[in-house]
Amino acid sequence: MSDETNAQPNLTPENAADAGIDVRDVIDGLQTELAKAREDVLRAMADAENTRRRAQREAQDARTYAIDRFASDLLPIADTLSRALQAAPRDSSDEAVKNLLTGLELTERALVDAFSRHGLKRVGAIGETFDPKLHQAVAQAPSAHPAGVVAEVMQPGYVLGDRTVRAAMVLVSSGQANAGASPSTVDIKV
Repeated sequence: MSDETNAQPNLTPENAADAGIDVRDVIDGLQTELAKAREDVLRAMADAENTRRRAQREAQDARTYAIDRFASDLLPIADTLSRALQAAPRDSSDEAVKNLLTGLELTERALVDAFSRHGLKRVGAIGETFDPKLHQAVAQAPSAHPAGVVAEVMQPGYVLGDRTVRAAMVLVSSGQANAGASPSTVDIKV
């Protein structure tokens, strides 16, 4: 409020004229103050809504990505288990070795299932289109796959929600091998 209206708390059209104040000026001043107060209220409500949305988003992100570090710590264990399965003899006639191999396969399957239940997904399959957000190209070589496609996976990657926990280490195809090119030639790009 203006100083004039503060000095005259019971201002009426009659006593405003006696005080030498134009009623229209008083009304205009009050309307201006009312418009400013409305604007301030709307801004405060918008700020409160933005704060509520931001808190909701941060809480959702905290729930989604809470296992990020724990998952990162478990990935080397999953890799070691996978390498052990790849190195295990498949043609053994020893029943103990067969049982051990079956147990390792069940353990790996249970670990991958637990990862997926908590939103951790494996990425980096042969035949996928190379995506720098999901894959780390360690080499590029001619192959039977089209150019820009994952031809070999050295280490699988994992994503949690929309975040990459670890990029898959892959060999990317540079296209079909030329007839004159040696098939053992590998072009490593960094």
